[in-house]
Amino acid sequence: MGFVKGMDISMIKELEAKGAVYYKDGRREDVFRILHDYGTNMIRLRIWQDPYDKDGRSYGGGMNDLETTIELAGRTIQNGMSYLLDFHYSDFWADPAKQIKPKAWRNLEGKELETAVYLHTAGTLKTLKNKKLIPEMVQVGNEITKGLLWPEGHIDHAETMARLLKAGIQGVREECPQAKIVLHLDFGTDNAQYRAWFDKIEPYGLDYDIIGMSYYPHWNGSLQLLLENMNDVSGRYDKDVLIAETSIGYTTDTLGCEGIVFQEEEAKASAYPATMEGQEQFLKDLFAVVRKVRQNRGVGVFYWEPAWLPIPDCKWASASGCDYIKDKAAPGNSMANQALFDAAGNPNRALIDLKQM
Repeated sequence: MGFVKGMDISMIKELEAKGAVYYKDGRREDVFRILHDYGTNMIRLRIWQDPYDKDGRSYGGGMNDLETTIELAGRTIQNGMSYLLDFHYSDFWADPAKQIKPKAWRNLEGKELETAVYLHTAGTLKTLKNKKLIPEMVQVGNEITKGLLWPEGHIDHAETMARLLKAGIQGVREECPQAKIVLHLDFGTDNAQYRAWFDKIEPYGLDYDIIGMSYYPHWNGSLQLLLENMNDVSGRYDKDVLIAETSIGYTTDTLGCEGIVFQEEEAKASAYPATMEGQEQFLKDLFAVVRKVRQNRGVGVFYWEPAWLPIPDCKWASASGCDYIKDKAAPGNSMANQALFDAAGNPNRALIDLKQM
C-alpha cells in the first residue's frame, strides 16, 4: 500500500440523482475518473445498515446502504482505485455525539449484540468479496471516541465496547484478511484524548493496524499539534496513523445553501484564507505534515466529501433522518463551500495539483 491520497465521496449517488455533474478540462466526465486522473488512489465509503424509515423513505445523507455501497465500490474499482469501507454500525450518522443502534438491533445486548456486529460485518464483506469488490481498509466504527452502539458500547463500558469492536474485527479478519483495520477517533490534535482512549483498550488486545483521526483545522487547531499527536500515538501504540477525514473552505459564501458550517469564524480559526489558493495551501501543508510522522508511520489523508456541490436539495439529512438521530438542526447542504470542485463542477486547484502533494 502506497501513501493514501483519498477522497470520501459517499454522498455521490444522491448528488448525481439530484443533478450534480463534474468536468475536467471543460468536458463532462465521471467524477470517479476525474479523481483518479488527478491522483486519488483510494475512496472512502461509509455504510449504514437500514437508512430508511418505516415508510421506506431515505434518511438522506447519501442513502449509503449495502446496495449503494456495491455500486460505488464497483465504480471505484473500475476506475483504478481501491477503497476503505467505513462501518458506522447504525442506520444513519454515527459520531462522538451519537452512536445509535440499528433499528433491527434495538433490543439486543450482550452476546446477541456482539453476534449481530460480527454477522453484519462478515456478511457485508462476504457480499462485496463475492462481487470482487474487496476493500483495502476497513473502519470498525466511525469516530468512536465515546464508543459505539450505545448504551452497551459506550466508552464508559470499556470491556463491553472492546468486545463489540472485537466482533467487528473478527468479521473483517475472516472475510478480508489482507485488509488494514482502522480504529477512528475525532479531534486529531487532542493527545490526551487519544492516550486515554487507546490506553483504556490496550488490556483487551484488539487486533487493528491503523489509528484514524479526524482533523478539521477550523475546529481542531494547528498542524503542529496534529503532528505531535501523530508522532506520539504512532510510537506509543506501534501503529500507523491516517487522517480519515479533513476539509476546509475555499470560500465563506454559502453558495445558496442552508446550514453551511464553514463561515467567517471558521475561516479565521483555520489560519488559511478562504480562497482557492488557501484551500490548496492547506492540503499541501497537511500532506507534508503526515509525511513527516516518524518512521514513515503517517500513511495518508482522506478528504471528506470533495464532490458535494451546492445543490440545495442534497442535504445531510431528510426530516425522517433528523427524527432517527433526534437532531434538531436544520437539514441542509452543509459542505458545499468545502468541496474540491467549484459550484459548476470544475476541479479546484487543490485537486488539480494533488499529484504533486
